[in-house]
Amino acid sequence: MVKVTILYPNSLESRFDVDYYLEKHMPRSIELLGAALKGVSVEIGMAKDLTGGLPPFAAICAFTCESLEAFLTAFAPHASELQGDMENYTDARAIVQVSELRIENVKYEHTQARS
Repeated sequence: MVKVTILYPNSLESRFDVDYYLEKHMPRSIELLGAALKGVSVEIGMAKDLTGGLPPFAAICAFTCESLEAFLTAFAPHASELQGDMENYTDARAIVQVSELRIENVKYEHTQARS
């Protein structure tokens, strides 16, 4: 499995329309990529990071697919539409990371030591 992650850098000068992204762009992306998708996640940076400054990313989106080839086969016919839609929600230059998933859906359970 692979994860294609799209990171949208945040700055005081950049614009990111969360409502448009969540209500229009992402549903259209999911519709167009269809059966190639095994999972999708979207994270929106919180108003402040742990140091009180801007979060480093306005948004992070991840598409999980069986392989990079599966993603590219689904994405290629719609690349111009999806990339062209970016101007409707951001002026940031997106960063794309392709990763091989090694661990996924692991639940962490903390147990207290007994005295």
